[in-house]
Amino acid sequence: METDNLEKLKKCPIGVFDSGMGGISVLRELVKVMPEEDYIYFGDSANAPYGTKPTEVIRELTIRHVEELMAQGAKGIVVACNTATSAAVAVLRKMYPELPLVGIEPAIKPAAVQKPGARIVVMATPMTIRQEKFRKLMARYEDQIRIVPLPCPGLMEFVERGDLAGEDLRTYLQELLQKVSQEPIDGIVLGCTHYPFVRKMIQEIAGEGVTIYDGGPGTAREMRRRLAQKNLLNPKQEEGTVTFFNSRKTKQEMELCQMLFHSGR
Repeated sequence: METDNLEKLKKCPIGVFDSGMGGISVLRELVKVMPEEDYIYFGDSANAPYGTKPTEVIRELTIRHVEELMAQGAKGIVVACNTATSAAVAVLRKMYPELPLVGIEPAIKPAAVQKPGARIVVMATPMTIRQEKFRKLMARYEDQIRIVPLPCPGLMEFVERGDLAGEDLRTYLQELLQKVSQEPIDGIVLGCTHYPFVRKMIQEIAGEGVTIYDGGPGTAREMRRRLAQKNLLNPKQEEGTVTFFNSRKTKQEMELCQMLFHSGR
């Protein structure tokens, strides 16, 4: 019976949660690493942005939506939002110790490993930069690289509107990066899951010599490792399915999910 249950569990989907559309960048990486898995993506756009809310509210929303994904049969959960990870993942791990659960954090470690001594700009929401978890992460690597935090108020909203290449976005990014360009930039860490959708434009403005780091690929590999550890990888050979849900429940929201998911694929 236990073997039968395990075989059923292997075929269950992976749940991916975000406060809006940004986590779709992580979903794309998950599909690259585990194309045979099925996925349920839930974006809480009705309550976005999470970054302006008190930690207790973010924690409550995250736990509620993760439990909804579990109720839909998710065998593992990716919290694809830096703010929600900081607020709720440690609590969720205590509540559900057997659940393969992976959060996300800015990819400062890969930058430190690849470019010791470099000047690295970390683009993130103002809320992420203010959080204690981010300050601890910076402190861990500040003797290896020069970290320059760059708050990006409003950048997430461009992605939530589906504006990935407009002139307003270009002007916004040029003005933003100008603030930290008085010295050469060696690398940029995309510290919010929304930002990979505008990576191409960030690269154009920063220049080809600047290395861009994104936490999505590492998060996807970590989820695969945790599922493999529990023998929960789906054995099927064909490509899996992706199902989108959003708390706004509008046709426009669903079309934007599909557009973001297929952009750059």
